Amino acid sequence: MELVTAKLAEREETRLRKRLRRIWKFKLLYILLFPALIWVIVFDYLPLYGISIAFTDYNVIQGFSGSEWAGLKYFRMLFESEMFRNAFANTLLISLYKMISGFLCPIILALALNEIGARWFKKTLQTAVYLPRFVSWVVYGGIITLLLSPETGVINKIVELFGGKPAYLLVEPAYFRTILVVTDAMKEMGWAAIIYIAAIAGLNPEVYEAAIMDGATRFQRIVHVTLPGITGTIIVMFILRVGYVMSAGLDQVINLYNPMVFEVGDILDTYIYRVGIEQFNLSLAAAADVIKGVIGFALVLIANQIAKRVNDSGIF
Repeated sequence: MELVTAKLAEREETRLRKRLRRIWKFKLLYILLFPALIWVIVFDYLPLYGISIAFTDYNVIQGFSGSEWAGLKYFRMLFESEMFRNAFANTLLISLYKMISGFLCPIILALALNEIGARWFKKTLQTAVYLPRFVSWVVYGGIITLLLSPETGVINKIVELFGGKPAYLLVEPAYFRTILVVTDAMKEMGWAAIIYIAAIAGLNPEVYEAAIMDGATRFQRIVHVTLPGITGTIIVMFILRVGYVMSAGLDQVINLYNPMVFEVGDILDTYIYRVGIEQFNLSLAAAADVIKGVIGFALVLIANQIAKRVNDSGIF
């Protein structure tokens, strides 16, 4: 028994030495990684201590340790609040619509760009669809407001040309969610398509040549060569997208919504902002954020397990 223990200890020591030698060999890469690691620890992990606010009657003066313990008081308050339930339902609906459009549109865009033969046109189009990603929602929201304006908006001018009546679409509850989904897809799909374009570029060109020799049409090559080749990338991106189901886009919504569409546009992020910043009820806002984070984490785990069983692919 002692001999077995000694051999196991020796084996572990050998593994440790190999790891240390490997780290030393790639020390420059680890040094480059170090600032990013510090950033993640400071801004992602240290703030997790603030979760305790959700379980206390938090007082800024008394601090974390001095505030009185409240248990699940604020969680019960949330589930009893009609405003929270409405924000929760809106978040799920808007996020579901955005997940479908934000997941499919980049794939379709990447496939379309890959089929363009003229290199100059392809690069120009890529740049055009990437640009909105670098514009803040403050500016982009202003552009959308101008486009949808009933007096000067291009959309309403087109409606008038066809005999319709202009309307201020941003104050119409029936159209607001559609506007959120469409404008989000227009802004983000160019940037999201980069990953799929890179995955397509890594496919073996000989497979395409073989498909052409077999008489496969352009559409058949997309379906039977390109899509199967990037399936792993699609699954990983889908899992990561699922993790943001409870985040329907604070920047976008807060720049576009108004009291007229509050019922269909209020989401968890705006609810947390309103309760935490405007009403300064930090414990209630923290409890809402904890619920949001737990659900998002659970959805990632579920999506990852489903992906592993279906296609033996996942992020961990």
